Amino acid sequence: MNTRRHTLLHLLRGTAALALASRLPAARAMGAMGATRATAPQRVIFVINGTLGDKSFFDMGAAGMQAIKARYGAGVETKILEMGTERSRWQATLDDVADRDWDLIVACTYEMAEMVSDVADSHPDKNFVLFDGVVSYAKGANRNINSIAYKQNEAAYLAGMLAAGLLRDGVLPASQGTQLGFLGGMDIPLINDFLVGYAAGARAVTPGIKIQVAYAGNFNDAAKGKELALAQFRSGVGIGLQVAGQTGLGLLAAAKDTGKYAIGANSDQESVFLASDPVLASRIVTSVLKRVDTTLLRAYALERAGQLPLGKLEALGLAENAVGLAEQGNMARMCPPELKRQIEASKRAVISGQLRVPTGFGMSTAALAQLRASLRP
Repeated sequence: MNTRRHTLLHLLRGTAALALASRLPAARAMGAMGATRATAPQRVIFVINGTLGDKSFFDMGAAGMQAIKARYGAGVETKILEMGTERSRWQATLDDVADRDWDLIVACTYEMAEMVSDVADSHPDKNFVLFDGVVSYAKGANRNINSIAYKQNEAAYLAGMLAAGLLRDGVLPASQGTQLGFLGGMDIPLINDFLVGYAAGARAVTPGIKIQVAYAGNFNDAAKGKELALAQFRSGVGIGLQVAGQTGLGLLAAAKDTGKYAIGANSDQESVFLASDPVLASRIVTSVLKRVDTTLLRAYALERAGQLPLGKLEALGLAENAVGLAEQGNMARMCPPELKRQIEASKRAVISGQLRVPTGFGMSTAALAQLRASLRP
């Protein structure tokens, strides 16, 4: 019996050793694969429904991609894909991108919302970020999309205070004009959100102030923007806000040509033009900022940590430092100290919740028409 037990034990030990030996190569291979996955760079692509060079929204997104690469280096591969202005190509291009090996796909603007939703639905294994656009999350839809909306009305409120205050305080003399201007790319809720905030801020400083309002019908026609802005500047506008992408560059050019003043949008447009066209830059008092660059960096950091709020809409404003005014340069030089204090006090009140800025989202057609009629000179 002792001999049998010794023989059986010897056989079992031998079998276990063989089994362990046979598993070692596979274990080493799996370990190597795991290490490869852990060290392989993540891949992030920013798909632009337009082209770079707008000195505004798309360029800020590109700056965000550069910031991601700068922070994470070899740990991330980034790419920017310009789809051009031909809308019929966008969905097919986005679908092709989703078929490839990208970990995070970034798109932007309301024009891409439906397309991102469709493509994300057919690629549930991919994660998407849509900034400055919103998809529906009803009934659990779009669980692999993080939508980011900006409270641009909050920053526009401060811009309205600044513009009206510069006229009130005589920094911009009455001979320059006594009215404000507003140039929107299209007559849509997102653009009208700027208008509603801008008007509320201006009227908080000067009740009854008049604002000439125009819409270009597009975001990529600087000549059209200049034509509309020149009409405003030549009929009593001393300073105008543009919210029109590349079209809005026309308003900046019109301010330069007429010696009037402008408020830029999305990026710090004074800083953008300071080296290439200092005369134009000198006419840009401030810009209503959407900090797209820091928004994208934040989104990727959350994705990398596994904390990106997929299946949810985030609304980011002054409290999150996602919007604001460009406060350096011309604004720092031109804005009187008391007006600066008033603007800062309003900013704090918005952040604390004490001041609620009206919004264009959810505003009825009749209410919007009534507002524009009240602003009309």
